[in-house]
Amino acid sequence: MQALVRFCFIVLLSLATSYSSALELPKGIIPQDGRPAPALTLSDMDGNSTELAKFKGRWVFVHFWASWCGPCRREMPTLKGMMDAMAEENFRAILINTAEDEDTVFSFMSAVAPELNTLMDVDGLVTEAWQPRGLPATYLVDPEGKIRYQALGGRPWDELGYVGFLKEITK
Repeated sequence: MQALVRFCFIVLLSLATSYSSALELPKGIIPQDGRPAPALTLSDMDGNSTELAKFKGRWVFVHFWASWCGPCRREMPTLKGMMDAMAEENFRAILINTAEDEDTVFSFMSAVAPELNTLMDVDGLVTEAWQPRGLPATYLVDPEGKIRYQALGGRPWDELGYVGFLKEITK
């Protein structure tokens, strides 16, 4: 009996070790409790509507930002690289500008990241529902619609550690 218990313990320990090493968290990625993601329906500057609920079954990268935010400005180009690297994965990135007007956002995006599209939270109500503790703030929502990870502050999303982590969770 003790041999069986020891064997089960060794198997469980090796599984836990391989699981945790497979999901090594890059700097600044914080595990969350799995609470349901707040509802999100916003339009981009062209009036095209996006609803978070339509992406059930995929991992969703929900990213809040503003043009006046220094870390947001530095981080924006890395988001394009990350999105390119994740193009073939079960993954969708949603960028949300927080409470700025279209002219400000258009000028910023055309200068810093012209190939990216952002949703407009003009009145800030969606941002308020998500309650980020600062900008930029990123939430990783699992295929069931639950918040599993959060990143506060700017991250080099196109670096191997971050892209590798995103590829691992979307398998």
